[in-house]
Amino acid sequence: MRKRVEEHSFSVEMKTKGAVKRISFLDKESEQILFEGCLGKLTRINMVEGVMLEVEGANGTLKLDITQKEIEKCMKPENQFQIEGEQQ
Repeated sequence: MRKRVEEHSFSVEMKTKGAVKRISFLDKESEQILFEGCLGKLTRINMVEGVMLEVEGANGTLKLDITQKEIEKCMKPENQFQIEGEQQ
């Protein structure tokens, strides 16, 4: 098994270009990269071998290199953060 690193990789596989809303490879002002789309109705959320979160929708699949323990740690109240515009 490869050594885990702090930087988590991800991939998004879309089934159709119609589900892709926007792709911006380089925003000159902010130097940000953006991939935006619609996974559609969620059909399955799965942990693959305890190290890969898969969120599958009707239009595609998001895969994130993260462990169950890391998800649980991030979900603890002391680690939660307020999303812009959200009131607690």
